[in-house]
Amino acid sequence: MLDMATVDKLREMNVKVMADKFLWQREQPGILNLSFEERFGMLVDAEWLERRGRRESRLIRQAKFRFPASIEDIDYHEKRGITKADIIRLSDCLYIKRKQNLIITGPTGVGKTFIVCALGRCACQQELAVYYTRMNDLFLSFEQAHLTNSFALLKKRLLKVPLLILDDWGIKPFTNIESHEIGELVELRYGRASTIISSQVPSTSWHELFPDPTSGEATLDRLIHNAFNYNLSGESMRKILAMQQFAIEPESG
Repeated sequence: MLDMATVDKLREMNVKVMADKFLWQREQPGILNLSFEERFGMLVDAEWLERRGRRESRLIRQAKFRFPASIEDIDYHEKRGITKADIIRLSDCLYIKRKQNLIITGPTGVGKTFIVCALGRCACQQELAVYYTRMNDLFLSFEQAHLTNSFALLKKRLLKVPLLILDDWGIKPFTNIESHEIGELVELRYGRASTIISSQVPSTSWHELFPDPTSGEATLDRLIHNAFNYNLSGESMRKILAMQQFAIEPESG
């Protein structure tokens, strides 16, 4: 009876995993060979792991990554410009804690989006909030927020998030309005939070995306000079997967 009263109190305090683990311990024949501190530590660990897992899942869900990617699934065989050691080094998220940026460029299909989503997931695993968006979707969100008088709320979220991932940067040149909005966003996040940019366009050509060279220079100065820069090359992953599917060997040379 005393045990069940304890379980009920644990559940009432919303530590349900600890309650279940307590009941599980009662059924283990050798559990009394462990000290009270060891048994209690097992209960706390079970509850802590469950809560951490829930927080991680919530952050991943809120980030809305394009792919359910993880660094363990990155294929390095057909990639040049970034190594497994680079990814492992970035996966510690120290660059986020230092408010630094990351730029990954390369041709379409080489796996840029998969990599940035995998690194974003690493951030979620370290309980850091992430906001993933493609540039077209970002500007559409700006337009809708202006129409619904919710721009201040969206802006606050974008400024506050520790890691902002901007995918498909430079698909087309920015308009004057887009240039102003992205410039203001970059300026306000500079030194306060980290940004990952994925682009088909080399960063050396980004000045051409801005209609006003002066504002473009100011924006890029804050983005590029505080960033790790990786330029990927290699076969399109879509082509490689298609070849594997139809058992066609890729051409050598």
